[in-house]
Amino acid sequence: MEPRKRRPVRPAPRRAQPDLRLRRRILVGLLSAAFVVLSGAVFHRQVLETSQLQMEGERRHLRLAEIAARRGMITDRNGEPLAVSTPVETVTADPRKLIHQPAVIQPLAVALALDPKGLEQRIGETAGRGFIYLKRRVSFEEAAEVRRIVADYSVEGVNFETEYRRFYPGVEVFGHVLGFTNIDDRGQEGLELAYDSWLKSEPGLRRVIRDGRQQMIQEVEQVSSPRQGADLVLSLDRRLQFLAYRELKAAVSEHKAVGGTLVVLDVQTGEILAMVNQPGYNPNAQRDGGIERRRNRAVTDTMEPGSTIKPFVVAAAMERGLIGPTTPIATRGGTMRVGSNTVRDVRNYGNLTVTGVITKSSNVGVVRIAQMMGYDALWELYDQLGFGQRTAMHIPGESRGVLRHHSTWRVIEHATHAFGYGLSVTALQLAQAYSVLAADGIKRPVTLLRQDPAAARAGAAETRVLSEATAKRVRAMMETVVSPDGTAERAMIPGYRVAGKTGTAKKSSGRSGYGGGRYQAVFAGFAPAGEPRLVMVVMIDEPRGKAYYGGQVAAPVFQKVMEGALRLFNLPPDDPQPSMLLAHREDKP
Repeated sequence: MEPRKRRPVRPAPRRAQPDLRLRRRILVGLLSAAFVVLSGAVFHRQVLETSQLQMEGERRHLRLAEIAARRGMITDRNGEPLAVSTPVETVTADPRKLIHQPAVIQPLAVALALDPKGLEQRIGETAGRGFIYLKRRVSFEEAAEVRRIVADYSVEGVNFETEYRRFYPGVEVFGHVLGFTNIDDRGQEGLELAYDSWLKSEPGLRRVIRDGRQQMIQEVEQVSSPRQGADLVLSLDRRLQFLAYRELKAAVSEHKAVGGTLVVLDVQTGEILAMVNQPGYNPNAQRDGGIERRRNRAVTDTMEPGSTIKPFVVAAAMERGLIGPTTPIATRGGTMRVGSNTVRDVRNYGNLTVTGVITKSSNVGVVRIAQMMGYDALWELYDQLGFGQRTAMHIPGESRGVLRHHSTWRVIEHATHAFGYGLSVTALQLAQAYSVLAADGIKRPVTLLRQDPAAARAGAAETRVLSEATAKRVRAMMETVVSPDGTAERAMIPGYRVAGKTGTAKKSSGRSGYGGGRYQAVFAGFAPAGEPRLVMVVMIDEPRGKAYYGGQVAAPVFQKVMEGALRLFNLPPDDPQPSMLLAHREDKP
């Protein structure tokens, strides 16, 4: 049998392969399409959306920054600066960046006089914040050292801002009146506090672009303009203030006193030309002396006026036609009984006239004059003079003093109110009361702001307290006090007539009464006595030397300061036959 023939095996047909050229065409097409899409997107964003993208970019780095504004300047009546704000630098930081640079914390702390551990802890506690003050209002040397450290260490997150720092050129001479500001340039005491709304500034705002290091690279626009503080012109005279400060400080030191106060007023306008206190403090330095040194004693502290009140008792009786300058007053023996108490003079003056009561400062004589009137007569005059009331100046901490209503007085209190005990006044209140005598019976409001003389004289705030005739007669009697026969010979000024009154008040020691030998020596007066222009009150608190009478301790300060003031204000002499000051003067009360 013939074998079967095998069919030849045919290879399987190959699958069709895509054309390589087609593949290349497709790939090129896809790349071209992608390029077109990308180019379109770039064109759209770079050309059509340019402004929108710029806005988005700027929004990520736009910040609002303050534009520093200057607090108002305080000047004296002649434009001399007393308080100014100077631009200084403040060092700030971004804790989020600074915390990653621990090596610079120690040098920065040393440069800024900070505690390194405290700074490190503060940065750690604020690591989630973008801003803190490292130190505000640094010195020029501190700022320079911080800049050197930033450059040497390539520090990120440390920046500088401009602020203003208050500076007081007069240092402690004006410290009590001006007060001071805090770190935010807001008034804390004195006129800085009283007129803070007038002096304070409002910073402006600007929109800026900062880079990644928070450095400003462009100012975009000003959002709001800064408002500078308004300047304040005071009635104080810088020259007179320095003179008063020097003489008061010298007297306090000479008599080993606890402190002292001096106030000078312009009779015509009610302006305060000088107001100084001791002890003082420096408002530019660290204020660690306590409130005792910072308070303006001329308005915050009260005193019993002692014998400086006696001219007003005489004036009240004269207004009622009860006495005249030559009316005899029985003071023989130097003592008198008032109820169960005894009123005494320092010596037996015999019988005196009303003028003699003022000249010799007789307690017995002035009580006899007061007893000619009812309690209400004395109280009403004291009330009209402003005792027991604050002045209209609204100085922070000002005291109203103490003047109890006459309905509560006992018979001995009627007597003590006649020689300056049982009531209390500030030095400013006493100066204002004396200006009534000096201004022919007119009371004018006192002020620390410069006044236009014509406007002040025509002001509607004037009040008549005494008749012109009474004021002039009392002034004439007070001239005898500043004479060799009176208690204030040391207040005499060659070429000028001076009128005034001494006071030596014992200080109360609480429950123990007036024991302890503590006194306040006072002299209040005015010059030129013919047509008074300047009123001054000087009080030396607790002189601890041998002398403690007002005529010994306070009157010499009045003489030196008033003599200088008369020359500074070009007031002509009014004494045709000037009395020569004696080389040797007796100690007088």
